[in-house]
Amino acid sequence: MLGHLSFGVADLARSSAFYDAVMGALGFARVFTAAHAVGYGRAGTNNDRLLLIQSEPVVPPGPGFHLAFNAPSRPAVDRFHAAALQFGGIDEGAPGLRPHYGADYYAAFVLDPDGYKLEAKHPPADA
Repeated sequence: MLGHLSFGVADLARSSAFYDAVMGALGFARVFTAAHAVGYGRAGTNNDRLLLIQSEPVVPPGPGFHLAFNAPSRPAVDRFHAAALQFGGIDEGAPGLRPHYGADYYAAFVLDPDGYKLEAKHPPADA
């Protein structure tokens, strides 16, 4: 349904290091780099799905908003969470089952360095 999503970030170098790590943990890669922006998508393509743009001021959306990434496996969710914490993210929910979302719904939640709430979930949503 979505073509791509753009986030304003205060420090592109800091955010790039964070997203290089968390996107890599999920099997995605940086596919676009410019002076004031970077984009992430499937490795080997130039089609970014998440674009980070250097911006001041940065005001992330409030309660109720979060971005969920599909993870290929439960270990990928675990790696996403660990990478996020290592690169300046804040824990908002450790990896684990979320039975209130579904019997096999496994997810982790973090805030990125600018305060955007992110989730990695497995199994991925149906296409």
